[in-house]
Amino acid sequence: MFLIDDLLLAPLKGVIFIAEKINEVIEKETSDEGALKERLMALQLKFEMDEISEEEYDQREDELLKLLGNIREEKQNK
Repeated sequence: MFLIDDLLLAPLKGVIFIAEKINEVIEKETSDEGALKERLMALQLKFEMDEISEEEYDQREDELLKLLGNIREEKQNK
């Protein structure tokens, strides 16, 4: 009986495993100060190369700076 249960639940367990790994990567990306700084530099480069508009640059920059501020605030509170 347990073997049948394992076989039936294997696809679900695989999906859960993948979702957990994706969540870990997202948390790491959004809590890593260095990664955010790299994203800011890449964004600035795109703007300087005229790949994005000033409006889009400002919007994305604000989002990244807010995330960076949140990370620094969390580090201070620890």
